[in-house]
Parts: sequence; structure tokens; C-alpha cells
Amino acid sequence: MLNFIWATMVITGFVVAVINGRMTELSTAILESGEESVMTVLKLIGPMSLWLGIMKLAEEAGLVNILARLFKPLAKFLFPKIPADHPVLGAIMMNFSANLLGLGNSATPLGIKAMHQLQELNQNSRTASDAMCTFLVINTSSLTLIPTTILALRVSANSNEVTAIIGTTLFATCCSTIAGILVNKVLLKFELNNYG
Repeated sequence: MLNFIWATMVITGFVVAVINGRMTELSTAILESGEESVMTVLKLIGPMSLWLGIMKLAEEAGLVNILARLFKPLAKFLFPKIPADHPVLGAIMMNFSANLLGLGNSATPLGIKAMHQLQELNQNSRTASDAMCTFLVINTSSLTLIPTTILALRVSANSNEVTAIIGTTLFATCCSTIAGILVNKVLLKFELNNYG
């Protein structure tokens, strides 16, 4: 569906430019935006590499296991069907850490790894387990402490107050995460009462 939406936007833009005789402006905009995109990506590499490196060091140093142990009480509430010492909790913790640091792109492979491990615990491979649904809700709402990617984009756009969004981002993501968890828990209870 997303491919259809993008294709429609591109074709519509092209047709409007032809009708209005603005092909020169369209060509210029395409070339300039391509150049700006490459420069933005290059500016994002530094902060993302730094935080990914720190996360890799934390994983190698065993900090992930320590965080997973600290995370146990919350994990028991969020994921009651996952065994307490299962390695998936470490993978989930890494995903949470990436999201806390605002590294959405880096959180994706970590989330996929966690989801694969959750699938191994799933009794029915044709449907998502309760733990998978809960993880998806939390990952999607993505509680963010330091919005690294957004801060890097604001720096590249020469923002006067780069860090002005930190408070609002934390508030918004706290609200979305809490709301997601509450709705998820209510729906899981509703499903258990109706079908279980």
C-alpha cells in the first residue's frame, strides 16, 4: 500500500509539473533534494555510530544481562508467560535501550531478533503470542529518553535550540507507551475472558 501511495504522489507531481510547464523547477528540486538527502544521511552516521558502539560495548561487557536482571520485575508484569531467565529478555532490553536513545533504525534489527526469539516460545506459529503483541506495542510506542536521530536532524538543519524537543518527546512517548500497555493489557484480559 505504501508503494502505491508513493507512486501516486510521484506521478501526480510529475503530471502537475507537465501541465503547469514547470519541468525545470521539478528537475532542479529533484536534484537538490537528492543532494540534501545524502548530506543529511552523512550527518546522521556519527551519532548513530556512537550510540550503536556504546550499545555493542554494553552487550559485550555483560551490561545487557545486568539490565535484564534489573528489568525482571517489570518483565514479569509485561511478559508473564516468558521464563524469568530466558535470553529473549536480553534481546528485548537491547531493543528498549535503542528506543530509549532514539535510535529507531538501530532498534529495528534488535526488535526482529527479539521477535524471532519470542516466536520460538510461541505455541501456535500461525498467530502472535501475547508476549509478541505486548512487545510490538511497546516497540511501536517507543519510549524515548534521548531522541538522538531527531537531535541530529535538528543540528543538520541549523536549529537554534536543538535540545528544545527533549522534554516534549519524553512526555509524548511516555503517554503513548503507557496508553499502549494499558490497552494491550485490557484487550488481553478481554480475550482471555471471552475465549479462554
